[in-house]
Amino acid sequence: MSTSANGNGAGHGSLAATRPTEVSKLDRVVIRFAGDSGDGMQLTGDRFTSEAAAFGNDLSTMPNFPAEIRAPQGTIPGVSSFQVHFADYDILTPGDRPDVLVAMNPAALKANLADVPHGGTIILNTDEFIKRNLTKVGYATDPLDDDTLAPYQVHRVAMSTLTQGALAETGLGKKDAERCKNMFALGLLSWMYHRPTEGTERFLREKFAKKPDIAEANILAFRAGWNYGETTESFATTFQVAPAKLTQGTYRQITGNTALAYGIVAAGQRSGLQILLGTYPITPASDILHELSKHKHFGIITFQAEDEIAGIGAALGASYGGALGVTSTSGPGVALKSEAVGLGVMVELPLVVIDVQRGGPSTGLPTKTEQADLLQAMFGRNGESPVPIVAPLSPADCFDAAVEATRIALKYRTPVLLLSDGAIANGSEPWLIPDVDELPDLRVEFATEPNADNDSGEFWPYVRDPETLARAWAIPGTPGLQHRIGGLEKADKTGHISYDPDNHDKMVRLRQAKIDGIDVPDLVVDDPSGGKARVLALGWGSSFGPIGAACRRVRKLGLPIAQAHLRHLNPLPANLGDILRSYDKVVVPEMNLGQLALLLRAKYLVDVHSHTKVAGMAFKAEELQNLFSEIITSVTTEAAK
Repeated sequence: MSTSANGNGAGHGSLAATRPTEVSKLDRVVIRFAGDSGDGMQLTGDRFTSEAAAFGNDLSTMPNFPAEIRAPQGTIPGVSSFQVHFADYDILTPGDRPDVLVAMNPAALKANLADVPHGGTIILNTDEFIKRNLTKVGYATDPLDDDTLAPYQVHRVAMSTLTQGALAETGLGKKDAERCKNMFALGLLSWMYHRPTEGTERFLREKFAKKPDIAEANILAFRAGWNYGETTESFATTFQVAPAKLTQGTYRQITGNTALAYGIVAAGQRSGLQILLGTYPITPASDILHELSKHKHFGIITFQAEDEIAGIGAALGASYGGALGVTSTSGPGVALKSEAVGLGVMVELPLVVIDVQRGGPSTGLPTKTEQADLLQAMFGRNGESPVPIVAPLSPADCFDAAVEATRIALKYRTPVLLLSDGAIANGSEPWLIPDVDELPDLRVEFATEPNADNDSGEFWPYVRDPETLARAWAIPGTPGLQHRIGGLEKADKTGHISYDPDNHDKMVRLRQAKIDGIDVPDLVVDDPSGGKARVLALGWGSSFGPIGAACRRVRKLGLPIAQAHLRHLNPLPANLGDILRSYDKVVVPEMNLGQLALLLRAKYLVDVHSHTKVAGMAFKAEELQNLFSEIITSVTTEAAK
């Protein structure tokens, strides 16, 4: 869904408020929809998010769902949730805690109640609070009847009963009718927050075009939820969050995986090369395959291989043939692809390897986020096998990161590791659609004639560009350019198989020098204090949002702090060492056990402060705010002694 950032929100459609209610104006709200995996919470949250985007709010989302295809109904392991943070200003995270929790059953309440701040709003589907469901999740008494919910503003709504009543005339069975209760909840929240309705009704008709009776049932349930809010006395206040003042342009809501796919499509168009995605489905990267498969008209070929190794083999083969090979996976797949990545390093062909990181090790936590593949990306191959590493910082930034990874792969003839993660992949935010003409020119020149520095008339595959050290790229079958490449060590320039010790030493150092010489922008430091900050918060990947939000909070308290964020992790920016040494303390929050911190200590001999978390969930801004405040106070006190 696209919207123009001009300060005007969309209308409410055919549903209009008639009962006078108090309207409270807010600058931001965090809402979490939670229920059983079969309750449609992801769809509900996504639709609310789409309407917030159409209205013009800035937003950020955090889906959270079980790894099991169908965990036991009504149990805590089966709870699925979707959190959306929307505001009238630019925001950086999906929010720490929900201001509003919509709980469709006791399991959803119990799994999420601890995150709701006292005074927060809870909307409960009371039809599910029966003894059997309460017992499943360990409630000895009904929380609706004891003091469990006393600190909160609670609205009890019989959503299942009201939905079935609204659909009584449709002839739909009780089971099918009850499945529409998520749309009742969406309608109620849309009324509470003055969200547009036309887009949701249009979406439902399109989604269920082949089942018009189901489409109309969901629309009726949606309208029933809206009308319930309008007519009940339980809700005396509605809320308004004005559109955000964003940079002028056309926006659309986008997830990280979709943005990666679009970036790959754009890179193909800007390079003039055909793209082959050779991949094997794996959570949370599979949506990249799903999205790219829709864009064959842009010269995209998608190949779902029988396993991870075959996927990257096909991608590398495509690059050998003059296309751009891309493969997508998560941490376990990177382990399986490591030998083929090493082959790509040896043959020096462009290849983009997308790793959407998840909790590990082994199968680990397939639907939870983590940043623990950095050392694997750096060193997870045999021998000296260097590859560039690029990491996007947000869902929308995935587009630019994909274009940048492709630029490096093509210019320097190398595999590139692109490290996204589950939080970025499944999260969404507004994306300013770029002007295509402003994207980098990625066209490449293939070898067309022999290049040997003797009179042999041969083509030597390892003759290098003196600036980039990239070797010549010759499409197989080009007349007169017969050559040999492969996994065995090659002689400098000629490409003949070589076991000579001095040659091996030279080739290893050349491959390393090529990666070290990649042009990477200098690191930019954000310090509104004008250089007064003595503490630097440094992050990479999806930690950008929580670190940035925490720095904003710390600065509001009057404490100076600088922030910087690494997109390029190999090679690192040339000015990074000087920046690190210019602060009294460098804090590095990571969703691992300190992998970037380890690299920084080793390379720059700076004792950075490593702050780690491996809970399968992103950092909260409030926890980093407390950390930064304590460190700044400590540094200031120490300096005063």
